[in-house]
Amino acid sequence: MTTWTTLATPERRATLMRRAQLLAAVSVTYNTVEAVIAITAGNIAGSSALVGFGLDSLVEVSSGLVILWQFRHPMPESRDRTSQRLIAISFFALAAYLTVEAGHALLTGAEPEGSPVGIGLAIASLAVMPFLSLWQRRTGKELGSGAVEGDGTQTLLCTYLSAVLLVGLVLNATLGWSWADPVAALIIAAVAAREGWENWQGEDCCARAALSAVGASADDPSRSSSTCTDGCCDGHGTRPDPHPFAPTIPAPVPPHLLGVENL
Repeated sequence: MTTWTTLATPERRATLMRRAQLLAAVSVTYNTVEAVIAITAGNIAGSSALVGFGLDSLVEVSSGLVILWQFRHPMPESRDRTSQRLIAISFFALAAYLTVEAGHALLTGAEPEGSPVGIGLAIASLAVMPFLSLWQRRTGKELGSGAVEGDGTQTLLCTYLSAVLLVGLVLNATLGWSWADPVAALIIAAVAAREGWENWQGEDCCARAALSAVGASADDPSRSSSTCTDGCCDGHGTRPDPHPFAPTIPAPVPPHLLGVENL
């Protein structure tokens, strides 16, 4: 069974759990409104980036709902790994959709119209999302929940995507650079795919496992095993299935096999 590595007292832990649910509810409410506005304005303007931004908002809604589902369980930590992977799947779906839509827009030469509503929405998100993300990530880190931290990372991603969306919409509206819109959508897709991969692999969980293993070894070598037991990493915080593109370092050859043991 997965356990959360946290130094919080039971009272503090209860407070953090309530805060995590409150922040998830705020995120779901805000992003639902944002999604409706963005998708409607994007369809009117023919903007794949704006529609993609609205779909990302729906991904964040699903992420918040996953967190609320997780904390309805008497032991929410038992659902942490499942929650991370559900969030990852939503990221992958978003990346696939945006790649297809943006690629089609570039190939057909579609020219989206300007969208003042989209520009205003992007500015509003840039003002709101950084603070929501900060609270979510702080809460997840103190609680020891990779899923809550992942939800906060999604919110932070929304901040970056708001900036990308704003640049694309402004360039299209002021300079007539129609290609800026699908390019912005492709950037959003790339970032979404990366975040999906990290959530699927459970980056935060393994980072905590490594820290836990180091701390335990320093105090008592017999307790060097990690509390991360959800299968995303071994007892020392090392992932059993490394990133497929990560370089491998060959093991050193013993000196006696090279005939240089006396050098």
